[in-house]
Amino acid sequence: MLDSVRNAMRLPDLKRRILFTLGVLFVFRLGAHIPTPGIDGTAMSRLFEQGGVLGFLDLFAGGALRRFSVFALGVGPYINASIVMQLLVVVFPALEKLQKEGEEGRKKIVAYTRWSTVGFAAVQALGLSFWLRGLGIFSGTPWDLALVVATITTGSVAVMWLGEVISDHGIGNGISLLIFAGIVARIPEAIIQTWTSVSSGQMNFLALLIALVLMVAVVAGCILLQEGQRRLPVQYAKRVVGNKVYGGQSTFIPLRVNQSGVIPIIFASSVLLLPYTIARFFPGGVGAFIQRAFSPSSLIYTVLYVALIIFFAYFYTAVVFNPVDVANNMKKYGGFILGIRPGKPTSDYIERVMTRITLAGAIFLSLIALLPTLMTQVMGINTFYFGGTAILIVVGVALDTVQQIEGQLLMRHYEGILKRRDRAGLFKM
Repeated sequence: MLDSVRNAMRLPDLKRRILFTLGVLFVFRLGAHIPTPGIDGTAMSRLFEQGGVLGFLDLFAGGALRRFSVFALGVGPYINASIVMQLLVVVFPALEKLQKEGEEGRKKIVAYTRWSTVGFAAVQALGLSFWLRGLGIFSGTPWDLALVVATITTGSVAVMWLGEVISDHGIGNGISLLIFAGIVARIPEAIIQTWTSVSSGQMNFLALLIALVLMVAVVAGCILLQEGQRRLPVQYAKRVVGNKVYGGQSTFIPLRVNQSGVIPIIFASSVLLLPYTIARFFPGGVGAFIQRAFSPSSLIYTVLYVALIIFFAYFYTAVVFNPVDVANNMKKYGGFILGIRPGKPTSDYIERVMTRITLAGAIFLSLIALLPTLMTQVMGINTFYFGGTAILIVVGVALDTVQQIEGQLLMRHYEGILKRRDRAGLFKM
């Protein structure tokens, strides 16, 4: 990884992309520290010291929600809008047709997602403002309330724009990198809190040692999960075109065990946080019951969390991977899987294999996502917040970014070879 980064910094264009990405991440972290006017920061800190679902929600905001800064909502509204849009594409044929229209259709889907992000951000900002007013953390006139809602909504749209700018002009996936930056920025704080707990006797040294061993094991497991593949052997028949013979070689189809990456955990967390947020509007009665039911420590939350992770793992895999298209392309170029007839039997076989390995990957994702809760309930580790979900996001985004850098290096390596050969006159007639 270090070699890839070192080689990338030697290429002017790739170096510019990396530095541009780092600059945007700096702006994102700067915005996370700009306070929203009218909010009592000391009272917000006391509120988050109580723990619960707020700490998990703050994970995706990179600590901005704890300070209630202008980026308090983080990437949450954009993620919610993306979930809704992907579900609508599956439900409505008109949107599905629009998505298959190529670049123009993709631009329209992106535009719908952006407008949906504005709507989600406005609703969440309004809900948070009324909730904080009920707790006494925010007090002001209706005009002050409108200013807070407008500020938070604008900040959320700005975060969406920063993520898209990174994806277009930087390196890596912009939204994922913003989440990554928020988690990494909190590592020093988590280390200090853990060391303070050990020094004060709240956490014994044996529990800390076990937690560190578990974290190393989870990191190794995350890497294996992200890089794990099931390779299906493919044989291509020989074809004679003129005086040349094509095909006859053996290759394979790499089916990733975790085709969806960290998307299922992020989507499942966002979906479960939505009813908890809405319940804040209705203190007592049904609202209190929903808050208890959707608390991360409740059994209902755990069961729904696992079910949604598995659902989104299959859903996202179905969106990005089509066995029918793979089978048709193989048949078109004379390829076949040994022992399987081309066409529909091949697509059915690939779908069966993909279903089994996706289930294994989804179950492992669920175990990693539940690790922080298990560490809290079984081992009593409350401040060691750098749990399974955060580790998976950090490892997944880091591996994806490094792979993109290596891909850029490989592409420029071949371009350099072609230019050298052209200068040597090897391509001239």
